[in-house]
Amino acid sequence: VRLYARPDAIRRGSGDYALNITRRLIEFYEDYFKVPYSLPKLDLLAVPKHPYAAMENWGLSVFVEQRILLDPSISSISYLLDVTMVIVHELCHQWFGDLVTPVWWEDVWLKEGFAHYFEFVGTDYLYPGWNMEKQRFLTDVLHEVMLLDGLASSHPVSQEVQQATDIDRVFDWIAYKKGAALIRMLANFMGHSVFQMGLQDYLTIHKYGNAARNDLWNTLSKALKKVGKSVNIQEVMDQWTLQMGYPVITILGNETTDNVIVITQERFVYNSDTKPKDSALGDNSYLWQIPLTIAVGNTSHISSEAIIWVSNKSEHHRIPALEEAGWLLGNINQTGYFRVNYDIRNWRLLINQLTRNHEVISVSNRAGLIDDAFNLARAGYLPQNIPLEIIGYLSEEKDFLPWHAASRALYPLDKLLDRTEHYNIFNEYILRQVATMYLKLGWPTNNLNKSLVQASYQHEELRREVIMLACSFGNKHCHQQAATLISDWISSNRNRIPLNVRDIVYCTGVSLMDEDVWEFIWMKFHSTTAVSEKKILLEALTCSDDRNLLNRLLNLSLNSEVVLDQDAIDVIIHVARNPHGRDLAWKFFREKWKILNARYGEALFMNSKLVSGVTEFLNTEAELRELKNFIKSYEGGAAASFSRAVETVEANVRWQKLYKEELFQWLRKSLTH
Repeated sequence: VRLYARPDAIRRGSGDYALNITRRLIEFYEDYFKVPYSLPKLDLLAVPKHPYAAMENWGLSVFVEQRILLDPSISSISYLLDVTMVIVHELCHQWFGDLVTPVWWEDVWLKEGFAHYFEFVGTDYLYPGWNMEKQRFLTDVLHEVMLLDGLASSHPVSQEVQQATDIDRVFDWIAYKKGAALIRMLANFMGHSVFQMGLQDYLTIHKYGNAARNDLWNTLSKALKKVGKSVNIQEVMDQWTLQMGYPVITILGNETTDNVIVITQERFVYNSDTKPKDSALGDNSYLWQIPLTIAVGNTSHISSEAIIWVSNKSEHHRIPALEEAGWLLGNINQTGYFRVNYDIRNWRLLINQLTRNHEVISVSNRAGLIDDAFNLARAGYLPQNIPLEIIGYLSEEKDFLPWHAASRALYPLDKLLDRTEHYNIFNEYILRQVATMYLKLGWPTNNLNKSLVQASYQHEELRREVIMLACSFGNKHCHQQAATLISDWISSNRNRIPLNVRDIVYCTGVSLMDEDVWEFIWMKFHSTTAVSEKKILLEALTCSDDRNLLNRLLNLSLNSEVVLDQDAIDVIIHVARNPHGRDLAWKFFREKWKILNARYGEALFMNSKLVSGVTEFLNTEAELRELKNFIKSYEGGAAASFSRAVETVEANVRWQKLYKEELFQWLRKSLTH
């Protein structure tokens, strides 16, 4: 196992981490798959420029520097995690992709979904306490891809590929993240050990050859037969891979008969005005076979889970222990790829439970309830106040995951509101939820001698999440702390800012303090060589409130001497996230579209990331018109990205019209109590 990089990176020891974990991961995969690594050597190559994060060439994987080089003295936990997961991903491909290759491009999601799922399984092997597959997978994969897949303009995970130009299209987040989420659901309803056995058989049968999804389904069905279970995996999985979108399951208590519940399924869509592309199909014909796990609970206890296979539009089921229990919870630990809605009575009981003793409900289910509630409300399936009431319990929440889920779910809501006149009411409400925990946790100290990994990952990430919310919603103490740390750095020219919160401090400092700070960060961006540090310094420059500086930065971003091509996109997107720069980035994007499209049109992900980044938070009728006019007039690719953009902005405008007032009314009421 060898690693190649530029001489100065090797001298600094920036490649050591990757080399060490690669050795351990090869052992992990050989043991898990029971198939030895197939070649006499494995080389890792770190390059300054590459159109993708990495590429799994058999025995010679190529990585862009910032996804493999790690300078332990100045890297945050999230950067360490990034590097780790890209390496775990590419190594998984040495089996799934290289040793056994999909027959055709429509099944690209097979290799990508597996590699993405194993990013979490493999990282758990390296860091057993981090609970990646059970926890972090939810916020980083499941919740994220459900946002995309809830659009009527989504597409199935298996897409037909007829000509070469179709190939790029199949490498998108649906293939990676939905693929991974479906594989996780499968592993959970099969049972992990049976699933593992099935994968071992699949790789053994097909090694040095090609296989299609049905080969995998058949092998997995056989593995289940061996342990005396019969599920037709192909029949179940075809519905999940050949239909786009996902279901929302609604569980209703029955007023007349005790212990009986009604379970219905329908396709979840954010913007219910948009008709699906194929209107002959209509949303009504969407049906899935859903492995719904259910548990019932009361103030001190939750039952073990039972599984119900839901395959009809509407079904009645008896739940024997329901009446003593009180509340009911579906999709235990969020292993399934669907959302769950309840009648208001059950939501109230769950909110009450979280407030009184949240630990009865598992960490992953607490995160799942938060994400489902925010998204059900955004799509109009649930009153706007329910998600905000759920996060009322967070002042008692000591686990990272529910905070992370809340922070990610609040983000799009924040962006819908951040240019409205009553924004401060929303701001105030969030600050109230965060204050207690912010005071309790405080700031990290900067002990540089302690390696990141020893620090309790969950605790440090929780503290980071709370500081991020406090600073971005304007907690006074958080602002002062950030300003003090920046001033200290400028006056002493020694950066003592704790690694795990550097990006937050830089960004907060730039937004609060004067132009000198911006110039100082700009200078540091030029002088630093460490890739992880360069990235966060550049992003901090986009946090300014000064529109002239934001414009200057946008114009500089296209100068390849100053900003690397792959980083220019991040600059434009981050300016668009800033309420002071949203219209500037949107205008810049339209004026420079020809250049941008010529530069990024060929690279996977780049174009769609850019299009969604500058449009996803537009939310006025005027902006929607601008978007539609722009699409009429421009030349060149990205058609799918633009139709997603239109649908997203339409949903934003619709939400403003239908639900904004309801939200503010509730916030006003709750703030006066």
